Amino acid sequence: MTLAYLPSPSQGVWHLGPLPIRAYALCILLGIVVAVMWTGRRWAARGGRSEDVVDIAIWAVPFGLVGGRLYHVITDPELYFKSGEDPVKAFYIWDGGLGIWGAVALGAVGAWIGCRRKGIKLADFADAMAPALVLAQAIGRWGNYFNQELYGRPSGLPWAIRIDPAHRPSNTPNEAFYQPTFLYESIWDVAVAVALVWIDSKWHPNRGRLFAMYVAAYTAGRAVVEALRDDHANRFLGLRLNDWVSLIVFLGALAYLWLRRDKPGTAVVTEPDTGSDPDSDTDLVQPVHPDDPDPQASATTPTVRDRKADE
Repeated sequence: MTLAYLPSPSQGVWHLGPLPIRAYALCILLGIVVAVMWTGRRWAARGGRSEDVVDIAIWAVPFGLVGGRLYHVITDPELYFKSGEDPVKAFYIWDGGLGIWGAVALGAVGAWIGCRRKGIKLADFADAMAPALVLAQAIGRWGNYFNQELYGRPSGLPWAIRIDPAHRPSNTPNEAFYQPTFLYESIWDVAVAVALVWIDSKWHPNRGRLFAMYVAAYTAGRAVVEALRDDHANRFLGLRLNDWVSLIVFLGALAYLWLRRDKPGTAVVTEPDTGSDPDSDTDLVQPVHPDDPDPQASATTPTVRDRKADE
């Protein structure tokens, strides 16, 4: 018997009269609010307007939620469409089930629409958003804690989480303690956010490269978490489907970083920002860095545009 363990929450839903208040939804909403606020600060420090972030989020958030749910339903259709299941539950987003890669993919489409409407280059905005996005994921993962889902295999570790009988998997109904994989992923996400801030302050990667670093780092940690999980998952060639998706996305991020690397012969030209074309091949590095300890001191730094000599 495990003498020390993490307890499960006594409840995940509270009722305000006839209105249910779900902890899962609150965690998702809190993550979104934190991401919008922090991205606004980072974007303003790059010379943009913080209110632009709210306007872009109006497009990105609904697209992301729909994409996350679609990914979950498409990759696990038997949970909703096989004999004996209720297809209407595919719309029950409050019960959990948001696939991160569907959320990122369709959320990026929404962000692209918002950026186009504002005349903002998507790659620049993605770099500003990257640390805030992964921190939002860390916060959202606690919704899985309240739903008692996305835990791992049975465990006797002191930090194992106790799962109530109603939420235990059918193959281990008598086991009470499991790996808290949602917690591992949340901790990893926070570590990635800290690392991205440090990398950004030290090397200032632009042109979407900081976002690609987020993707690569997150997928690397997700692979470890997936290896500890033993819940329902469709498999292909012996691996969970999420493992394959993570591997493909990880390789894509590395390829992007390689193609966008700084090459010998890069020319640096100092000139004022025209801000005219969000799809231009020039890449804007704004004068004030978001994590600069003295933004006022940096405000006099001239705007810099990087141009590759061979482009």
